[in-house]
Amino acid sequence: MSDDMLSQDEIDALLNGGGDKDNQEEPGLSPKQSHLAILEEDALGEIGNISFGSSATALSSLLNQKVAITTPEISVVYRKDLAAEFPKPHVAVGVTYTAGFTGENVFVMKTKDAAIIADLMLGGDGLDPDENLSEIALSAVQEAMNQMMGSAATSMSTIFHKKVDISPPSINVLDLGDDSGKEMIPEDETLVNVAFQLKVGTLIDSKIMQLIPLPFAKNLVEQLLDPESSQTGESVIFDERKEQGESAAEEKPQPSAQVPQDREVSHPDPDGQPAEPQYVGGPGGRSAREADVHHAQFQQFEPTSLAGTAQKNLDMLMDIPLKVTVELGRTKRTVKEILELSAGSVVELDKLAGEPVDIHINEKLMAKGEVVVIDENFGVRVTDILSPKDRLTKLR
Repeated sequence: MSDDMLSQDEIDALLNGGGDKDNQEEPGLSPKQSHLAILEEDALGEIGNISFGSSATALSSLLNQKVAITTPEISVVYRKDLAAEFPKPHVAVGVTYTAGFTGENVFVMKTKDAAIIADLMLGGDGLDPDENLSEIALSAVQEAMNQMMGSAATSMSTIFHKKVDISPPSINVLDLGDDSGKEMIPEDETLVNVAFQLKVGTLIDSKIMQLIPLPFAKNLVEQLLDPESSQTGESVIFDERKEQGESAAEEKPQPSAQVPQDREVSHPDPDGQPAEPQYVGGPGGRSAREADVHHAQFQQFEPTSLAGTAQKNLDMLMDIPLKVTVELGRTKRTVKEILELSAGSVVELDKLAGEPVDIHINEKLMAKGEVVVIDENFGVRVTDILSPKDRLTKLR
């Protein structure tokens, strides 16, 4: 073949050269090995392990069940292969970071698992949930994920030494067979799949998957391993300390702000006469001359509006119906007495006439009241009730 002619291998190489580089794998390597180094994989696993450990605690409080989340497994999946990865309908919960990071990820769980969580959130036992998730059920799962991700964001704030916050999560049923809910998946072609084994009592023992765009995942690893080199990795707190340090270096220290070094600290006695120098005790019994003595400087924190956040989360569940039961009284009878009951029998209850009746919400005592008649129906006038905070706690 002449020198000015291209071989078939060269033509194939040129044709393949214009493809998507992100999806090209090195020969003999898996997708994960092509995109993630072992150190990056370990770092992502550690981030997931720490942040979602606290999520398990939050979910356990919400569901009143023992919750365990195992160490995550890391893999890489391409967007075009997600239909094969999730052949059956799932529930997708999208989360966007609003502070600390710029990025989004999505959590994917089985429809049955989401139905169990929703049933438990709504006061059920989770044994026979309806897998055809209603809007109320989806809202309940959304709130559970909101609480979980809020705890995860708090843990990430500790890991990365800066404030990390998220927006309220969005939720939808994901059925890639008919492209339903496809908009929940990040648009990036290459995604990191962080898979956790979720166990909720004896009801759930299944996987919950977190899909993270590859650039976002690498950014997390970079800020974890080398926070100083990343401009976005510096927290607001560190910036404030840096500015305070620079201003302190430029300004001349005032006598009242700091005790000069290499001097004894003395205080006058009540008669106005100088007292003997006082020495500051410390390691090795060092004196103030030897020790670096100065006034403590405390960082100023802005108050957080916990009430506003709680109200925002509570608003998501305002339309959920709850069962209200008024209990007039109770009694106990033997089997013989029960069998002897007939029409016209009178059963004496344990409450006195005029005594307040019990008002139960989802089988939990919330208030007391007195029986009234409204037109032709019975009603109850509330005379004593728990505070909104105690009511919300009991509903959990």
